[in-house]
Amino acid sequence: MATIAPAPAAQPRPFLPTGARRAAAWNAGAIVVVWLTSLFVVALWVSGGGVDAMLAGGGEALTAAGRLFGLVAANLMLYQVLLMARVPLFERGFGHDALTRAHRLAGFWSFWLMLAHIVLIVAGYAAVARLNPFVQLWEFVWDYPGVLLAAAGTLLLIGVTITSIRRARRRLRYESWHLLHLYAYVGVGIALPHQLWAGADFTATPWAAAYWWALWALAAAAVVVFRLALPLARSWRHDLRVAAVTEDGAEGVTVRVRGRRATAPSARGGQFFVWRFVDGPGWTRGHPFSLSGAPGDGELQLSARVVGDGSARLATLRPGTRVLVEGPYGHLTGGQRRGAKLLLMGAGAGVAPLVSLLESEPYAAGEATLVTRDSTPGAALRRDAVRQLVGTRGVRHVPLDGPRAGAGAPWLPESHAAWSGPAAIRFLAPDLDAYDVFVCGPPAWMAAVVHDLRAAGVPAARIHTESFDL
Repeated sequence: MATIAPAPAAQPRPFLPTGARRAAAWNAGAIVVVWLTSLFVVALWVSGGGVDAMLAGGGEALTAAGRLFGLVAANLMLYQVLLMARVPLFERGFGHDALTRAHRLAGFWSFWLMLAHIVLIVAGYAAVARLNPFVQLWEFVWDYPGVLLAAAGTLLLIGVTITSIRRARRRLRYESWHLLHLYAYVGVGIALPHQLWAGADFTATPWAAAYWWALWALAAAAVVVFRLALPLARSWRHDLRVAAVTEDGAEGVTVRVRGRRATAPSARGGQFFVWRFVDGPGWTRGHPFSLSGAPGDGELQLSARVVGDGSARLATLRPGTRVLVEGPYGHLTGGQRRGAKLLLMGAGAGVAPLVSLLESEPYAAGEATLVTRDSTPGAALRRDAVRQLVGTRGVRHVPLDGPRAGAGAPWLPESHAAWSGPAAIRFLAPDLDAYDVFVCGPPAWMAAVVHDLRAAGVPAARIHTESFDL
């Protein structure tokens, strides 16, 4: 049974957070771009007489509201594409977690605003023309340029949205859901041209039409360049191949990948790649796996629990299999550090990126504490690497294994159910002000840890997380 031993207190050493300052600069740039394009949408609506139409009331007001909702929905659809296109400005400015949350939020908001746009535009035109709304809708679909395509795109987006609701997501295999999710690109691609061809806010002035055409052309180019062309070019240049596949714990596997010319994409410990192993049918589906060892000497290493189709096929890989990668991505790196000490808390497969971070980062003996959580000790990943870190670099390892606590802090095991979460954290790291805390694991577990970290007094800027939940 694991016990918590207190960490030795020590005076913090000065640490220059150059990586954090650089990340803040990227974040400011990304926010400026988002605000400028969003304000342009409002300016476009106001210049098109939106305020006057709203004040006029009646059908004109309904149409004006529908135009505004349509503009905002179009802008959010644009950001749905851009936020997941791996554009460096947004990747470095927001990070994977924030991008994933924003992508999901923008998706649902754009969907509901798009439906509101349809209802209000139909109702507004029908009121002005004194037509039955269903007759007006029929005329839109068959008589207005691009609206028939928009109707087909809307049906596709409805299907994608339904399958993206968490309850529906849990009933689908990841591979099936991912394939269905890709139809959102098709839906957006055929739904938006009607605005560019027939929308009053888009055709009123040449500069407005040019702006929107250019913006969507850039979005499409970003997907092609950053999701297809660059990953293929980098993978081809480095010529990555599977070097070895080994069991890792009772339920895991570790894959080592090398470039035949002893080169590998540059990365930092704690980051992840989207991996594709060219080993047969289904290889085109990418899967995000974190690095589980310090990258270097032309080698990349990943470790995973065998829980689904994507991770199960890792165990069947053969040496020499070609590997395609997208990345590196993620903010769970030493570039986020603001202090000299490290407290790393991982559960299950979330331990792997923390090990790679520990192998990559500078720290003195006793300045790094690794807390790991597994249902059984035998299921732990990277056990040999953790033992080596303890023996050679003075890492303090606190394994908290066993069944989950039924009371108290939900991130602790049953053996520590009497502890409160904040008290356990302060016991692990008495001088919390000197620490940066890195957390990785299942979303619910991470949420409980972060809640108790904040309750223990750790500032949000010192808590760094990474989640792959969509």
